[in-house]
Amino acid sequence: MNMSAQLTYENISQALKPYSTSNMSLCKHCIQGVRHEGDSQGTFKTIDGVACYVATPTVDYPKDKVVLLLPDVFGIELSNNQLLADDFARNGFKVVAIDYLNGDRIPPDAMNASYDFMAWLSKHGADQTRPPLDKVIAALKAEGVTKFGATGYCFGGRYTFDLAFDNVIQCAVVSHPSLLKVPEDLKTYFSKSQAPLLINSCEVDQMFPIEAQSQADEIFGAGKFAPGYKREYFPGCTHGFAVRGDMSDPLIKAGKEGAFKAAVEFFLEHL
Repeated sequence: MNMSAQLTYENISQALKPYSTSNMSLCKHCIQGVRHEGDSQGTFKTIDGVACYVATPTVDYPKDKVVLLLPDVFGIELSNNQLLADDFARNGFKVVAIDYLNGDRIPPDAMNASYDFMAWLSKHGADQTRPPLDKVIAALKAEGVTKFGATGYCFGGRYTFDLAFDNVIQCAVVSHPSLLKVPEDLKTYFSKSQAPLLINSCEVDQMFPIEAQSQADEIFGAGKFAPGYKREYFPGCTHGFAVRGDMSDPLIKAGKEGAFKAAVEFFLEHL
């Protein structure tokens, strides 16, 4: 895929302060992928002025717990993200997928065309994305929710980390996270967060490469992170596999399903 804006460190530094760093980069897989088929079962709901996609279990479930789904750059409107929320609901979790992109998602057609990603990114830093998350969480707390899990995909992984830094959430799952400073953000998570952490990683991922995966294991692994840590690794998969993977590829299909299963099991254990 050709992007209409060159992805350089200088561009990223301006676009995503304070997350700029010399080892941060963006990759074409951030806006590549396949739309998945299926009928969504959840509903769109406005929570304190923020658009959300809400998936609710059809069986009894703990009303004091919610899993927040922080989607990739394609937002809650992408069917893939809705289907993921529905699948978590089928496993007994109420899910609220939040439009923390403020109605300005990247259109699905960008998966197969050039797109000025840097111009979009400049309008979606922490100052723009965090307020809608905080508003929804506060509203859910007012309804009696006391425990939050978060599952962040790609771009959403960055903001799942931020929620964990502030101990707003009690359990964190990130799949092929983007825009993390490594090792700085890993060390901050270790020192500040009490939320158990699952990382779904893969073989080819410029945003969270093998070196970063190894550093995560070094920092959190071998029982060093008391709240709990696990990293899954899916060979033959590329960045984006857990939400936009090509299900006709057996390895990617296994990776997507494996990442979902790992997330469900992690939430069942820790949330």
